[in-house]
Amino acid sequence: MKETIVTIPVNDLFGPKDGCPLCRMEGMLEDQYCEFVTGDAMMEPAVRVETNKTGFCHRHYAKMTRVGQRLPNALILETHLQEIEEKLLPQKAAKPDKKQMAALGEMLDSCYVCDRVRADMLHLLATVFVEWAKGGEFKTLYKEQPFICLEHYRLIMNAATGKRGVPSKLLGEFHADTLALTKNYLAELRRDIGHFVMMFDYRSKGLEWGTSVDAIERSIQFLTKESVDPAGN
Repeated sequence: MKETIVTIPVNDLFGPKDGCPLCRMEGMLEDQYCEFVTGDAMMEPAVRVETNKTGFCHRHYAKMTRVGQRLPNALILETHLQEIEEKLLPQKAAKPDKKQMAALGEMLDSCYVCDRVRADMLHLLATVFVEWAKGGEFKTLYKEQPFICLEHYRLIMNAATGKRGVPSKLLGEFHADTLALTKNYLAELRRDIGHFVMMFDYRSKGLEWGTSVDAIERSIQFLTKESVDPAGN
């Protein structure tokens, strides 16, 4: 497949054939935005206005503290806390204002990084659909992925039917290819989890654990898209 500026990230993300390619896609975007917001964007008024209003989820606050210096994180928090104090809480002891409470709820459910990642995921998926529909190398590469996790299965299946999705004449084939990636891995996980449980039966003494050793961690990652450290670190 001839590479362009648009397709290079897609090739890079599907090339490793290691885990869910859409998890890698989302992780790449999260890293880029967390580095951006604690770096170059810190002093951009338009970005700060938006982050003051939306804030971030716990996951992305945590990532921002890992990838960014403490001062940028403090500056972001300073103006965000000011926004909450001035606009979302009563100025004096009083019955909560309904509009303020609604706005507070909206802010607590929002995240600057999540919003950007969600939009960019759809943009990159549109490129995936275009390249897959061409057939050839990328279509083969897509089919050779180890699996697509449950969360991203839902995302890509829904996006495939959208305005920038897969051409209608190819939609059935795309759905079948994607279902196979998720369903086959699910069957593998069920076998491994079953074997893991069986190994605690005294009658299994002497048997090998095989690929069931990390079945719990892999199952949780498949179900939630979040990796789990078996050591609990």
